[in-house]
Amino acid sequence: MGTFYFKEFTIQQNQAAMKVGTDSILLGSWIAISSAVNSILDIGAGTGILALMMAQRSDAITVDAVEIEVAAYEEAVTNFENSPWGDRLFCYHSSLQDFAKEIDEKYDLIIANPPFFNPSKIKSVSKRSLARQMHRLNHIALLKNTKSLLSKTGSCAFVVPYESESFFMELAKSMDLFASRILHTKDTETAPIKRSFLQFKFEETACKTSTLVLKNKDASYSEAYVELTKDFYSAGI
Repeated sequence: MGTFYFKEFTIQQNQAAMKVGTDSILLGSWIAISSAVNSILDIGAGTGILALMMAQRSDAITVDAVEIEVAAYEEAVTNFENSPWGDRLFCYHSSLQDFAKEIDEKYDLIIANPPFFNPSKIKSVSKRSLARQMHRLNHIALLKNTKSLLSKTGSCAFVVPYESESFFMELAKSMDLFASRILHTKDTETAPIKRSFLQFKFEETACKTSTLVLKNKDASYSEAYVELTKDFYSAGI
């Protein structure tokens, strides 16, 4: 798990608690990026994978990331420096809350694979569990600070467990962020929906919803999954 190789960049992931995973790959592949996007922010960068995917997919002049955990921050910086887009990528060692207070810039696109679990429900104290706990960045703080950092014509995208979708969307709506695209994913055709990928804008428009099945009956990756992620790898994780 030390190194993960993509078509155009490499991820070192020896120190970061959260390794390269399907959720980030899907989010970075699925998100709609307008040609007018000039600045992008990755919240909770981890290894920096989402920022790197955004740099590959866009011509944005600025691709920033913010990461509070020191080991992950250092690893993201290394991955940025070793990529073809090192001149456009920058990582801040900070909490989102402190970053939002200090930064004056508005971003055209904000992306995050936020923590999933409530700490009161997590028994493990492993680094991975710690990275997933919500006490460091709950959804209210995430959306509140995203709103303050997002340009008026910009968009933001997140991945959440399917069971959290309604709550997350209502919370976003209370902050004038309206879903424009939704992707539901499930492991197999007969499996329940597992994840919701959500893209929001300040303007309320018709929302496009689709479903993606990740794997075939033989456990191979589906044609739709391979097609969506083909710019980064050909056969999945």
